[in-house]
Amino acid sequence: MPKPLIGVTTYLNPARWGVWELPAALLPEAYPRLVQAAGGIAVMLPPDAPYLAADVVARLDALVVAGGADVDPVRYGAERDPRTGPPAAERDAWELALIGAALAAGTPLLGICRGMQLLNVALGGTLIQHLDGHTGGVGVFDTHTVKPVPGTRYDALVGEATAVPTYHHQAVDRLGEGLVASAHAEDGTVEAVEAADGRWALGVQWHPEMGTDPRVMEGLVAAASS
Repeated sequence: MPKPLIGVTTYLNPARWGVWELPAALLPEAYPRLVQAAGGIAVMLPPDAPYLAADVVARLDALVVAGGADVDPVRYGAERDPRTGPPAAERDAWELALIGAALAAGTPLLGICRGMQLLNVALGGTLIQHLDGHTGGVGVFDTHTVKPVPGTRYDALVGEATAVPTYHHQAVDRLGEGLVASAHAEDGTVEAVEAADGRWALGVQWHPEMGTDPRVMEGLVAAASS
């Protein structure tokens, strides 16, 4: 049986290599490595025209929405907090369209950090625009414990409180329609959300690609394989 094809969204930023400095579609190497280690084939999905999202999702076995820039507060009807980062309009539009297409098609979906927040926003939820204590400093990952909510998909995948690598300053506020919280940090922050109707749609606030626990990605790849 062929390995499942897992699409992973990308950053869109200036980059420098060799003698070149150009706009680039970027993805930290840890993302495809985690997909590959879990048994999938990773393909990069740089921002494109949102109307193409359904066609792209139809060619995938699962979708990963990667971390990155803060979601533009206009997407959830809020005024911009001064501590919110600059908007990434192309990513927001493209990834919201991909999420909508994946949910409509029943394609397994995993949102990581920004990806979890965007899943929440796609379903009408809102975000806390600034939160202290969930990074280890600028450019440094922190570690804290997240505890599963019993009976959730995340609980079935992991099953116990786990230390996870984290780097974020925003979080879920009001849950989107049809989502339930499936893990919390010790301070009560929502650390995972998932579809309440049984669809394989899960978001985690931390960065599993930066850790050593493959179970969340293995769950996605298993769902993609079936």
